[in-house]
Amino acid sequence: MLRQIALNTKMRWTPSNLMSGLQGLFKSSAEDDGSRERAALDDIRQAMLDCLGASGAAAYPQIQFRVTYASDIQELWYLRGDVMAVLSATDGEATARRKLARVSDLFKGHLPKGLATRPSPLGD
Repeated sequence: MLRQIALNTKMRWTPSNLMSGLQGLFKSSAEDDGSRERAALDDIRQAMLDCLGASGAAAYPQIQFRVTYASDIQELWYLRGDVMAVLSATDGEATARRKLARVSDLFKGHLPKGLATRPSPLGD
């Protein structure tokens, strides 16, 4: 008899138990997405800082500062133009394009569709 009561109380689903169970599932999924986005942000930021190098950061400290303290991936996306300008001035445009192409690949899957790079009509 006691065993039957224990089984009945374990299997009872009340609306509050159901909601807290579902919230727990979604919360852990959202936390995983947040940590994944944070890791991507850190990786992209580091790649951009590596591209700038010591000479670029010394010559253009404001760009290095903006990359270092960018708050999200979209902000880093928009800073690519500034990084390209610095790299072009210090390393030449061809080298800058190669370096920035590798950085741009890191953004895949982390931006809204409208911000993704499109194929160039110039064939590059």
